[in-house]
Formats: sequence, C-alpha cells, structure tokens
Amino acid sequence: MRVLLLYPQFPQSFWSYDRFMEMAGLKAVIPPLGIITVASLLPSDWEIRFFDRNVNCETEADWEWCDLVILSAMLVQKPDFQALIRKAVRFGKKVAVGGPYPTSVPQDALDAGAHFLILDEGEMTVPQFLEAIDRGETQGIFRSLEKPDVTQSPVPRFDLLQRDAYLMMAIQFSRGCPFNCEFCDIISLYGRKPRTKEPDQALAELQTLYNLGWRGSLFIVDDNFIGNQRNVKRFLRELIPWMQQHNYPFSFITEASVNLAEDDELLQLMSEAGFFAVFLGIETPDQDSLQVTRKLQNTRNPLVEACDKINEAGLLIYAGFILGFDGERAGAGDRIQAFVEQTSIPQPMLGILQALPNTALWERLKKEQRLIEGNSHPTGDQNTLMNFIPTRPITDVAREYVEGFWTLYEPQNYLRRCLQQCLKIGSLKSRKQTMQFPLSKGLPLVAQLIWHQGICRPEIRRQFWYQLWIILLKKPQVLNMYLGLCAAGEHFWEYRALARERITQQLGYDPLQRAVASDLAPILI
Repeated sequence: MRVLLLYPQFPQSFWSYDRFMEMAGLKAVIPPLGIITVASLLPSDWEIRFFDRNVNCETEADWEWCDLVILSAMLVQKPDFQALIRKAVRFGKKVAVGGPYPTSVPQDALDAGAHFLILDEGEMTVPQFLEAIDRGETQGIFRSLEKPDVTQSPVPRFDLLQRDAYLMMAIQFSRGCPFNCEFCDIISLYGRKPRTKEPDQALAELQTLYNLGWRGSLFIVDDNFIGNQRNVKRFLRELIPWMQQHNYPFSFITEASVNLAEDDELLQLMSEAGFFAVFLGIETPDQDSLQVTRKLQNTRNPLVEACDKINEAGLLIYAGFILGFDGERAGAGDRIQAFVEQTSIPQPMLGILQALPNTALWERLKKEQRLIEGNSHPTGDQNTLMNFIPTRPITDVAREYVEGFWTLYEPQNYLRRCLQQCLKIGSLKSRKQTMQFPLSKGLPLVAQLIWHQGICRPEIRRQFWYQLWIILLKKPQVLNMYLGLCAAGEHFWEYRALARERITQQLGYDPLQRAVASDLAPILI
C-alpha cells in the first residue's frame, strides 16, 4: 500500500507566530505528533510519504503515486481538511481521516466524502481499520469506547519530519485530565483519568530525537502535564539524570493546571529537569465565572499568588483567558487586563467562549435551546463570536475582547511585560533552562529584531535598548528567552489588527471605533 499522510494547513492564528516564523526562517511552531504516531502504527511494508502542509506541500505526482490518503485535523484546520478530502475523491483515491475534529464532528468528514473514519484514539482504532483493509472493505467507521493503554503506544516517526523547519519538537507523556471544566473538550475526547507513559518509554522518545540531531526547545503536548502527579514525578526523577548525562540538549515547555503552584516538589523537579515555561488555563480572575464553568481548581488559592510562585520556581508563564461565560459581569475584559498587568504575563491568549461539540457546555446550551442554528460548529479561532446566545449583550463581549486584545498587545505594554516577567523568574537550576534556538536560526532572528525594534520603530526604539540593557545587567541568563518574547511581538502586533478585523466583519462595525465614539459622546453633547 502506498500512503500519502497529510496534515492540513492552519489559518493565521494566535499560536501561528507568522511574522516571528518568517524572521527566524522557520515554517511551523511544533510538528503534528498525532499523525506521525499513526505512521508508526501502519504496517512496516507500506510505503509512506508524509507532508505537513504548514511546512511544505505535496505535489501532483504524490497524489498520482498513492493508493490511500490519510488525514488528521483539529477543528481550526477545517477549511484545508475538507478541501483535501474533496481533492482525494476527485483523484479517485480512498481517504481515511482521524484526529480531534472528525472524532468530535464525524458527519463533516462524511459529508466531504471521506471513506474511512478512524476516530477516537488511534492505538485502538487503527488496527480495526487495517483489518478492514485486509478484508477488502472500501469504507467504514471505526470507534472504541475503551481508552488505550498508552504504555503500548509506539515511538512516533520523528524521522518523517523536516525537523529544521520547526521552532520546537514535541512528545506526549499523558492523555486526559482529572478536572471537569464545562467548556473543555479534552475530557470528552480523552477522559478524566489521566493515562501516562512509562518513564523509560518517554526517555526512549527523547533519545530518538537526540539521535536524530535535535537540540533545542521541546513541547510536552499533554493537555495537563500534572494530571497524574505521582507518575509525572516518577518521569521527572528519571529525566533529570538523563538530561545531565546528555548535557541538557533540550529545554521543555508544557501545559498544566494552576494547582501546580500547590506542589513545591513538583515545581522543583520541573525546574531541575529543564522546564523553562508552562501554559496555564487561568480563563478569568472572576471567581463567580470560574464557579459557573466548573473550573474549581482555580478557586482554591489566589491566582496572582499562584503565578508568582510558579515564576519563582524558574518558569515563564503563558496563559489563556476567556470572555463570555454565563452570568459574566460587565467589565470582565478590564479585569483580565488588570490581572495580566499585575502578573506580567507577556502573551495572554484572550479568546471568546465557544461551545465545542460534545462538551458539557454544548449539551447544556443545547437543552436550553441557546445554540445558534447554522453556526453549531465553531472554527476553533480565538476571535470568533460565540456560537450561542450569551447572558449579556454579545456586542459588549465583542467590544471588551477587541479593546482588551488591542491594549494588551500595544507594543509598549507588551515589551514592558516581557521585561517584567523575565525579571520575576527565579534562579534557574540548569544553565540551559531557557528558550533555546539553533545558532543558525538565532543569529538572523536577533539581527532582524534589532533592525525592526531597535532601529525602525521610533515608538519603541528607546524602550527596546533600555530594556535590553536592563536584562544584560540584571538577568543575562534569560537573554534568549527575553529576545524570543520580544521577537514574537512582531507577530502579535500584526495579529491584533487581524483579530479586530475579524470581529468587525462578524459584527458589521468596528467595536473599537464604536467604543471611542461612545466615550466622546458626553463631551460632544
């Protein structure tokens, strides 16, 4: 069997870092771990050609060569995903699909013409698909109510990747999350009982990347790395000597729940193992909204204190925030802005709440008949208006979103937070516990950064050089991290305009201009 494995393109988004990627000579932030794991599950005598279309695209000759096309996608990749299915059908090729998007909304893939739906987790359903192929079947839907034992998951086919095109490599240690947030689709996809790999299994994946020559940052893509704290500590205790023996070839970033701040031992282990950053789902500083959305783990301790403690452990904080919860009080956007300024989180991901298919929020809103017809499947974008009827005017939510995003990513505000966050980070346990770039990519990036922010932007030129001097004087060990954050600003300064434009198109007017006009009204009167 000759198989063409394709990973669809992402639209420009918060996490695409388009301008940053261009400056650094890179194509994508992280590789698609799911589909290269599927590649490891396919028979060894099958011929495989793999293309991450965010890095480089397949040719017409590849389409003619293959017998079968396999796609994996998330919801945000919907346009290219569906276009690829339709192209495969036009070429007369069988097409099999899997991943979070078709698992959540299988009908979309069927409507586009997919022949095989390999849903849920591949360790359970890829073997079902292969058996059907052996029987000569030409279509089928393969599902599993059981969750696989991830200790049996194979090492992903990292060798298929064009590794020098990515900012970071990626591995997965666990699946699932013990919490019960109403809006989250992770627990509906992977369950509430976190399943972890064995430490030696994860180290084998790291060794594979090491042997392939990767050096630099690595994203552990778990939706909640600390969901099973006992097992993650087992892994970290074995990771620390491995990192020491290999001279710290990687630095790590991951996602975790805020209760990370409650475990001093876990923070220390992560720091010693070479973790430089963590993404936290903070969502909102409003305690009543956290209660409504059942994010109770964020209500146990003051959130500002939790962020400070994580910084003190040597970790940079990225964080997600959401507007539009039921019962949300006016001014939620202002309160998020105040929280971000207080904690100096440099890159807050501000989004508008979406009811994702099969989540508890989706089911509740469906019963309440509040889902908006014709908009039941959101795009997965952070700047899409709600796909349900909110409890306060949607125009107010849109205005607070655009105002908040515009202000948070005003260049002077952004650079100030980058400096403050880096200065807050506690002593680093290892000399490489920071964001890492290959020298061949880092030097051109720094040169362009100096050109754009140190020379060409008069509004921040003086601030850029002053802050760089402060970092060199007070915290030179985080210089890589600081310069990376500054360079990412080039992406966000473009993206905030795109976010404003997208909301303007959905509303039919610019909420930022309307807000300014409203503020001027009393003066004009």
